[in-house]
Amino acid sequence: MTDARPFHFKHFSLYHHRSTMKVGTDAILLGRWVEVKPTDVVLDIGTGCGLLPLMLAQKGVSQVDAVDIDKASIEEATINFSASQWRDKLNAYCSDIVDFQTDKQYDLIVSNPPFFNRFSKCESERKSRARHNDVTLSYESLCAVVVRLLKPDGRFALVLPVTASMEFLKVAEKSGLFLHKKLNIIPTEGDVSNRVNLELQLFKPSEIQEDSFLIRYKDKRFTDQYHEYLKDFYLG
Repeated sequence: MTDARPFHFKHFSLYHHRSTMKVGTDAILLGRWVEVKPTDVVLDIGTGCGLLPLMLAQKGVSQVDAVDIDKASIEEATINFSASQWRDKLNAYCSDIVDFQTDKQYDLIVSNPPFFNRFSKCESERKSRARHNDVTLSYESLCAVVVRLLKPDGRFALVLPVTASMEFLKVAEKSGLFLHKKLNIIPTEGDVSNRVNLELQLFKPSEIQEDSFLIRYKDKRFTDQYHEYLKDFYLG
């Protein structure tokens, strides 16, 4: 039986049981990590239930356009946006991002993209479309969309598994996107990083800013770093 209860944050709640992309640590850390300005107009590619737009709206951006190919996900994101205090800033569109038409160029593009291209496909066709980049959205296609829609001084932020990020960064550089910032995410004390947050821009940096983030101690308790980092979002 599907758990249809909403997920509660400090300043908003959202349903995520109908979406292909649920509330999860990857998206939460990305939404917290990315730096924003009050004037930022943002695009979220593959929004799922709309978590990233809600987090960025809380952080004070001007507007967010959320796009997802999955109809049920967009319907749920629309409900979540309408119930929030930032409803006037948030727009949801059901579209393949490759076909998404807009006159805007964005200050910030964010994505928790499909990345399980090396693994067996999900049983559900909806989940496959959301999670496998060789089903609907290749890295080449994603980078081409970002280059088309990003302002010359804009930023593109995403989260990937470490192994996938190596391939992605090669594709990105060929497309004219260059790594500026990197956060290595370590799941448990003593482990190696298994996820990475990346921020890219349309020009080469003088240097790459790199940091690390530890989620849990060896005894599985969340770290002090984790609690402090997410205190503006998590309850308790």
